[in-house]
This record gives sequence, structure tokens and C-alpha cells, in this order.
Amino acid sequence: MLEYFLGSYLVTIIGVISAFFWGNHVEPGSGWSAVFIVIVLAILETSLSFDNAVVNAMKLEKMSDKWRHRFLTWGIAIAVFGMRFLFPVLVVAIFANLDMITVTKIALTDSQQYAGYLHATHAPIVTFGGMFLVLLFLNYFFNHEKEVHWIKFIERPLAHMDHIRGIEIIISLLMLIAVQTFIPAGEKISVILSGIAGIITFLAIDGVSHFLEKHEEMRAAQVVSQGAKSAGLISFIYLELIDASFSLDGVLGAFALSNDVLIITIGLAIGAMFVRSLTIMLVEKKTLAKFLYLEHGAHWAIGALAIIMLISTVKEIPEVVTGLIGLFFIVTALISSIVHNKKLENK
Repeated sequence: MLEYFLGSYLVTIIGVISAFFWGNHVEPGSGWSAVFIVIVLAILETSLSFDNAVVNAMKLEKMSDKWRHRFLTWGIAIAVFGMRFLFPVLVVAIFANLDMITVTKIALTDSQQYAGYLHATHAPIVTFGGMFLVLLFLNYFFNHEKEVHWIKFIERPLAHMDHIRGIEIIISLLMLIAVQTFIPAGEKISVILSGIAGIITFLAIDGVSHFLEKHEEMRAAQVVSQGAKSAGLISFIYLELIDASFSLDGVLGAFALSNDVLIITIGLAIGAMFVRSLTIMLVEKKTLAKFLYLEHGAHWAIGALAIIMLISTVKEIPEVVTGLIGLFFIVTALISSIVHNKKLENK
């Protein structure tokens, strides 16, 4: 266990020390309060992202050791500074019609104003992530070649839905149309465009990934090696986008605990590092192969998260509700897998 989580422990130590000094810098005597918030955020991020780790592990199993290492190193930098700091700044800059330097200064010097801007852009942000995750969910279950089914009376009929060409896009667009009817008139355009952007992003990445995988199977050894590099990069981008979609709700929800963007970034960074360490462990210990239905539970949790994100465009939903629903699917799938394994042993 230590070899997988050593990096996470080091990031935790550095993060906690940084939070203490930053807290005291912002307000003398508030260092320990900042540390407490960081620890709570890290625990929440880790516990609510197990389904993310399972999905990541599925993709990483097909990647080389080099790209797995890059996912843990480059990926954590992108996840921390890109998705948990720069991305919200970029979104605020776009919708508030400000330059990124100004928004960054606001984030670091006026947390209340920054939180207000972020709250105002909540609907388009979660719509983007929600539509991306909807397609991820549908793409997994709409697959007639999938032989293993967990909730059989639901999953078996869903598996044959892919015979209807473009059904995932039709369903996702219908969901987006339904969501925008509840959105105030002034926000409709931004929500619709964000949702369409989420759909296009998924289709583009999934399409290129599928093309490269098929190309690898057909090309000669030398060309395959070159293709593998491209496929590794596309898979890496794909994983980062999945992580981004999962993190959107957590980044926005974190402002319920603190308005300090650096404290939030540190807390979520620690959690993101533990999730990545957990992902690597799941891959190398072949956990998904041992627990047959874990992938299914993770994708049902993704479907639930996507719906919750879309609902949150008009109605606030506590983070604990999101976490408990995801945890229910994961734990239930784990128990079902253990029962399945025992039945095989008794035969």
C-alpha cells in the first residue's frame, strides 16, 4: 500500500504545511482553521471520487507503463492547477467578460467576489460536465458486444440500443432540451452552448480514440509503435476530461466550506492525488478483474452524477447526497461481485 500512496502522503504533508502558512498570511491565527478545511476537502474529494478511479482504471489497463506514469505526474499537475484553479478562472473570465489576469487577481485577493462570479456561472459549468458524463454512461451500456451484465433486466435491453444509430446523441440532446426549459431566459443560451460543447467534446475524443485503437490492430509492428504513442496521448486526454467532468461539481461545492481559492485548490489537490494513487493500485492489482461488477457500479454512479449535475442547474443538491448515491452503487456492485465469486468457488 505504501508504494502506491507514498506520493499522496508527500503531497498531503506539503499541502497541509502550505495551507497553515497561507491561512496565517491571510488572517493571523487562522492557520489551523485552514488546515482543517483542507483535510475535510481532501477526504470529501477522495471518498466521492471512487467511481472516477474505477473508470480511470478501465482506461489505464490498456495504456503502457509510460503513460500510466504520465497520468500520475503530468496528470496531477493538470488536475490540480488546470481543473481546480485555471479552469474556473477561465470560465469566470469568459462569462464575466474579463481577462484572466484580472480574474486571477480577484481570486487571490477578493474571494467573496470570485465566489460570486463562480456561482453565477454554475449552470453552464455543470451542464458541460453533465452532458459529457451522460454520453460516457450511455456509451458504456449501449453496447451489444458487452456480455457481462449486473442489473440484468435493465442492462440487457440497454445493450441492444446501439443498433439504433446515434441514439446516445439523440437522448443527450433531448435531455439538454429538457434542462434548458427550466433555466432563466438570460442563461439559456450559455447553458445550451455549454451542453452542446460537452457533447461535441466527448464525441471528438471518443471518436479519435476509437480510430487509433482500430488503426493499431491493422498496422505493421513499426507503425503500431507510432500509433501507440498517439493512442496513449488520446487516452491520456480522455482520462483528463473524465476527471475534469467529475471535478466540476466538487470545485463548485467546495465554496460551501471556504471562499479561499488556494485553500480549496490544496484540499482538492490532495484528494485528486489519492484518487490517482488508488487508480494505479486498481490497475496493477487487477482489482477490476477480481470484482466483476465494479465497472458496472461505477458507471451507474456516473449516470446518477450526470443527472444530479443537470438538476443542480436549477436546484442546489448537497454534496453528501451525490456522494451517498455514488457510494451506494459502488458498494452494492462490490458485494454482488463477492457473492458471484463465492458462487463460482462453490461449484
